[in-house]
Amino acid sequence: MRLMSTVTLTLFYALICCSVTEKTSNVSSPNIIILLMDDMGWGDLGVFGQPSKETPNLDAMAAQGMLFPNFYTANPLCSPSRAALLTGRLPVRNGFYTTNAHARNAYTPQEIVGGISKDEILIPQMLKEKGYVSKIVGKWHLGHRPQYLPLENGFDEWFGAPDCHFGPYNSSIRPNIPVYNNSEMLGRYYEEFKIDKKTGESNLTQMYLVEGLDFIVRQTEAQRPFFLYWAADATHAPVYASKRFLGKSQRGRYGDAVMELDYSVGQILSLLQSQGIGNNTFVFFTSDNGAALISCPNEGGSNGPFLCGKETTFEGGMREPAIAWWPGHIKGGTVNFQLANVMDLFTTSLAVAGISPPDDRALDGLDLTPVLLNRSHALQSRPIFYYRGNELMAVRLGEYKAHYWTWSNSWEEFNNGINFCPGQEVPGVTTHDQKEHTLQPIIFHLGRDPGEKYPISVLTKEYQDVLSRISPVVEQHKKTLVPGVPQLNMCDVAVMNWAPAGCEKLGKCFKVPKSEPWKCDWPH
Repeated sequence: MRLMSTVTLTLFYALICCSVTEKTSNVSSPNIIILLMDDMGWGDLGVFGQPSKETPNLDAMAAQGMLFPNFYTANPLCSPSRAALLTGRLPVRNGFYTTNAHARNAYTPQEIVGGISKDEILIPQMLKEKGYVSKIVGKWHLGHRPQYLPLENGFDEWFGAPDCHFGPYNSSIRPNIPVYNNSEMLGRYYEEFKIDKKTGESNLTQMYLVEGLDFIVRQTEAQRPFFLYWAADATHAPVYASKRFLGKSQRGRYGDAVMELDYSVGQILSLLQSQGIGNNTFVFFTSDNGAALISCPNEGGSNGPFLCGKETTFEGGMREPAIAWWPGHIKGGTVNFQLANVMDLFTTSLAVAGISPPDDRALDGLDLTPVLLNRSHALQSRPIFYYRGNELMAVRLGEYKAHYWTWSNSWEEFNNGINFCPGQEVPGVTTHDQKEHTLQPIIFHLGRDPGEKYPISVLTKEYQDVLSRISPVVEQHKKTLVPGVPQLNMCDVAVMNWAPAGCEKLGKCFKVPKSEPWKCDWPH
């Protein structure tokens, strides 16, 4: 069983470091690494103004690469965002949404029946055309039933979990989440893979780091192009860090987790350079959605100057930290204000690999290589669509953002203590009833007003000019949109992680209860 103590991790990494020598790889196709954080906010990085000095390696990455202040996710919640990244398509197209209620965020808890559709094409499946070896490390979150797991969707290797690290659970009611090595489980969270919720201590990030480093070394030695999708989840509540980092930050446990993730990014970039493949590896760092303000102050991050956080389609829920790094290709110290989206990583990754994107489906991601490689300072004036479930809530075009629907969360949830916008309520904007503004959208200039506090008066020429530009974009989008079959409507206790592959060897199988499917309830 591949369970590693802190000492073992340290010795293992030392062996990797000692085996590394300066060398030049003969691989021609560039390697691709996507570093996807979990619930990390725009304001958590020093380069974006965080005063706590927790991210020296990410700040250095930005100094050596390109910073994107206008980078967005495709949805303010984990699962749909990850599905959008790997498919290059909005969740409403790839099926990662629900129609059980209007404008509701949905994801993949372990009672979910659905998962990523077999009709979707993921990045690793496309990269096989050029002989890439692909690995995911960390959180998958696109369905936990066998047909939905990573190795059934293009990945060659996996070390991580299919779901969030919620728990611990009583296995007679709900099993703890399994941790997989490739196609078989190694154990479960809170059992073999410890997370101390009282102290916040866990070695998971160090395990994920070693898995990533080992993969890089093995593929470099074999001279094979690789795709590493490193999806660590330490900044998602319950937040955790290893003993070495606990108590080291100014922001408590959340800051400790950020420091460890920053350290891990630094180790990955250093290994690429020492292996002599830095110039042949495209690396992109970002997050799946905004910081979870509901978990603040102890287990939530910062969205900087932006309104609200995770679960909402205000800027704090969907604008993400983003850094591109590719020495010798991307000019260091560059700040680019191009409007970009996590879905662009699909199309851009294919372009980096020299692969044409699929032409049998609508793609929402654009190829960013003209911007990254300084062949163009900006792409066409592309819109950013802010979806919540099955509803287009808002659209950004240039510096302007128009809200067609506003909603933070329901009064019932709010009165029960769930607040997605603590201390940030804006009258008429952060509404607790779903408010439609289709006939007269609420419009903000995000350059002057990044916090979405001062709507532009409908009586002004500026408002009318902006509306005349955005309205045709919205009309065209809705006219041509063909929604996918919703995958997040049905739940069933029988599909939980009772008996994952490999449980027999470990004595970790549980009796599967009777199937009694129901329509999932999505309150937000």
